[in-house]
Amino acid sequence: MRLTTLSLLALLLSACGGGAAQPSNETAEPAAPAATEIVDLTYPFDENTVYWVTAETFKHEKVFEGQNPNGFFYSAYNYAGAEHGGTHIDSPVHFAEGKLRVNEIPLEKLIGAGFKVDISSKAGSDRDYLVSVADLENWEKRNGRIPDGAILLLQTGFGKFYPDAEKYLGTAERGEEAVKKLSFPGLDPAAAKWLVENRKINAVGIDTASIDRGKSETFESHVALMTNDVPAFENVANLDRLPEKGFRIIALPMKIKNGSGGPLRIIAEVPSK
Repeated sequence: MRLTTLSLLALLLSACGGGAAQPSNETAEPAAPAATEIVDLTYPFDENTVYWVTAETFKHEKVFEGQNPNGFFYSAYNYAGAEHGGTHIDSPVHFAEGKLRVNEIPLEKLIGAGFKVDISSKAGSDRDYLVSVADLENWEKRNGRIPDGAILLLQTGFGKFYPDAEKYLGTAERGEEAVKKLSFPGLDPAAAKWLVENRKINAVGIDTASIDRGKSETFESHVALMTNDVPAFENVANLDRLPEKGFRIIALPMKIKNGSGGPLRIIAEVPSK
């Protein structure tokens, strides 16, 4: 018997179940999004907000609050303060001429996978501790390589002192003379250089007033990061509530045109336990 192409195809379909699969009348349910917890990593701006000892502090002055003569409630305030205070961002131009200003930072650098290096036990016994290359390498031995596009957060444990300036900064004094008394942990310049030369991170954050430690006079970690257009988040809150990895960061600063930095609202999306 001679089979035509069409009859052969019919036989094959029949052997596979009697022809083409019929469309189902059932609609597949979309996968439920993974449950997440939102962790606020931002300190409020108020009279207790920690600023650099030479910077203008936060001011919040009432314009009006109460019943308007036209019969409705109305509230309005004026605010002022330095760009760099409280939970804030250092834009690359803060320490690198010609680099990104705060309104120019791509949002892709401010939203992404977060990773945390916890050196709080070491900083607890040495308040001038520097996060080292070895600290970063040891983290990678436990967790794998820091991936491209990472937002890397450094937990020194000093968040527990905020907003007590004496404990958090090392001094409650203000002005130029107080700069000499600053004492808190930071990122070792060698580690900052290692990150930009060996990893493609999008941003670095820390729970102290500066990515460089308080005793720094040359701010080499700032320079190393920011000459490579890597911004820094400072005075980041609640890092103790984050795991080492597996969370997402959203860090949106005030969009100040030509700003060297600005107040930052930063949150983490953490999978619920």
